Amino acid sequence: MSLFEFCRDFDFLDAPFKTRAIVQDSLLDIVGVMAGAASNDTSIAMRRFAEQHYPAGAYSSRLIFAGQRVNVLGAAWAGGFSADSLDAHEGHFKSKGHAGATVVPAVLALADALHHQSQSISGHELLTALCIGYETALRAGSALMATSPTYHASGGFSALGVVCAGARLLGFDEPSFRHALGIAEYFSARCPMMRVVQAPTMLRDAHGAGAFAGLNALLMAREGITGAPAETVEDVTVAEYWNDIGARWEIDSQYFKPWPVCRWAQPALTAMLDLLRETPELDTDSIETVRVETFYESMCLQGHVPSDADQAQYALAFPLAALIVRGKVGPEEVTGAAIFAEDILALSRRIEVVEAADISARFPAEILSRLTITLKNGAVLVSPVTAARGDPETALSAEELSQKFDLFASGLGVERSAEVKTAIKHIAQSSCAITALELIFHEVPPLQSGLHR
Repeated sequence: MSLFEFCRDFDFLDAPFKTRAIVQDSLLDIVGVMAGAASNDTSIAMRRFAEQHYPAGAYSSRLIFAGQRVNVLGAAWAGGFSADSLDAHEGHFKSKGHAGATVVPAVLALADALHHQSQSISGHELLTALCIGYETALRAGSALMATSPTYHASGGFSALGVVCAGARLLGFDEPSFRHALGIAEYFSARCPMMRVVQAPTMLRDAHGAGAFAGLNALLMAREGITGAPAETVEDVTVAEYWNDIGARWEIDSQYFKPWPVCRWAQPALTAMLDLLRETPELDTDSIETVRVETFYESMCLQGHVPSDADQAQYALAFPLAALIVRGKVGPEEVTGAAIFAEDILALSRRIEVVEAADISARFPAEILSRLTITLKNGAVLVSPVTAARGDPETALSAEELSQKFDLFASGLGVERSAEVKTAIKHIAQSSCAITALELIFHEVPPLQSGLHR
C-alpha cells in the first residue's frame, strides 16, 4: 500500500481497538493541555500575533479557547504554540518527539475552516484524519531521526502528518498530495532542539511552526505550487519506516505524561514518587542532598533556579524539588508563583544532576534515571533504575488520564470541562465534529494573578 493510498482509503475502524483508543485518549490529552495553557503568556501573545498578522481569508478558523476568527495559518501558529506551551502532551520514543501538539490544533483549525464553508466533518471523519496524522507524523519523525545527525524539534517532522491528515479532508489527488508533502518537508522547522533544552524559550518544540508548515503546504499545493519529492518519505533509505503502514502502528508506542515538564525529567520524578510512597518519613526536612543519575540529554535540563515557566518546564532539579515539597507537579507548580517559592528553590539547589554512562547507553530506546538521597541523619536511599510513568509498559489508566484532564481543564469550570470531556468521549458518533466540540472554540476567562507564562 502506498502512502497516498493509505491516506485516501484508511477508515478509523480499520485500526485495531487499542490504536483507536490511544487516538481518542490523545485528543483528550491535547485538548486538556490546551485548556490548561489557554491563559498563559505564550498563548495570549500568539493569539494576539495571529489576530494582528493573519486576518481571516478564504480559509478562516476560530482560535481554540479564544474564539476569534483568523486565517487558518494564524490559527495553526497560535494553536501549535499553545499546545506546546505547557509541556504535558503525549510523545513517542523513536521520533524523540511529539505529534499531537502539531497535528491536533492544525486538524481542528482546518476542520473548523471547512465547517465555516459549509463542509461538515463528522466525528468519525475527524478521528480518521487524526489517526492518519498521528501515524504518518510519527513515522516521518522516526525516519528523520534515523537519517539526520542533528536532533531536530518535533515541528521538523510533524508537519508531514498535518499534510497527510489535511489531504484526506481536502480530497487531494496523488500529484497534489506528493507536492504538499515535498513543500512541507522543504520548509519544515528543522530546529536544533538541544538549543532550546539548554536555553529554554517560548519556541519550545516548534509545534506552531510545524502546524503552520503543514497547512501552508496544503494551501500552496492546492494552488499548483510544486514541491515533490519528500525525501524522508520517498527516499529508498527510509523505506523501512513506511512499507508496513496500515499493518503496524507507531501510535501504539506513544506515552502520556503525568506531569507538565520535559519527558526526560519524568523518570526522576517517577523514582522520587515511588520513594515517597515507600518511605513515609521521607520529606523536605529530612533530606540533605539528592543526586540524580540520568542520560546525557536529561542531564542537560538542570534548571535549579528557573526565571520563567519555560525554564521551569525544561528543568529537572526544580520540578523534582516541587514534587517533594508540594507533593505534586501540576500547572500551578510550573507556571505560577511557585516558580519563585523559596521552599522549593532551597531544595532545588541541593539537587545534583549528572550523566550515568550505563543509562545514556540505553537512550533513546529507554529513558531512565536513578536517585541517591542522602538524609540529614546520614542514611542513604537509592532508587532502582526507573522508567517514567505513562510509557506503554507503565501506561496511565483511563481514570488517571481523566483526572489529568480535569486538573488541566479546571479553568474551564466544572460544567464546561465535563461537557468537553463527554464530547470527546462520544466524538465518533457525532454527525458534525465541530458542532460537538463547539465549547473548545469559546473563550477561557484569563487568570487573575500570578505568573502564567
